[in-house]
Amino acid sequence: QVQLVESGGGLVQAGGSLRLSCAASGRTFSTLDMAWFRQGSGKEREFVAAISSTTVYADSVKGRFTISRDNAKKTMYLQMSSLKPEDTAVYYCAADHDIGPLVTMMSIDEEYEYWGQGTQVTVSS
Repeated sequence: QVQLVESGGGLVQAGGSLRLSCAASGRTFSTLDMAWFRQGSGKEREFVAAISSTTVYADSVKGRFTISRDNAKKTMYLQMSSLKPEDTAVYYCAADHDIGPLVTMMSIDEEYEYWGQGTQVTVSS
């Protein structure tokens, strides 16, 4: 069983930066496939970034967001820069023991078994 807790959300002006954290419980953190998804008000949940043996980004955040992990701290991060109002959403941390070998599967939310409660990010214009 894995429990995920996000933190670091808040209100920021356009062009600003935030760093989200996702702290995980359990003894197998280093082998987890992990990702960030987000859901804006009235919108469907969408993929943001994922990390396992490689990293994958949504086109909308490529070059602005960086996903990383610290296995010793059992924490995953999402460094967000050059934020835009359209980045406003609840950001969710997700994890799974084994997404599988296909990189394309890393961006599919149904592939992840464990989810955090979400943290709100609001970008003002």
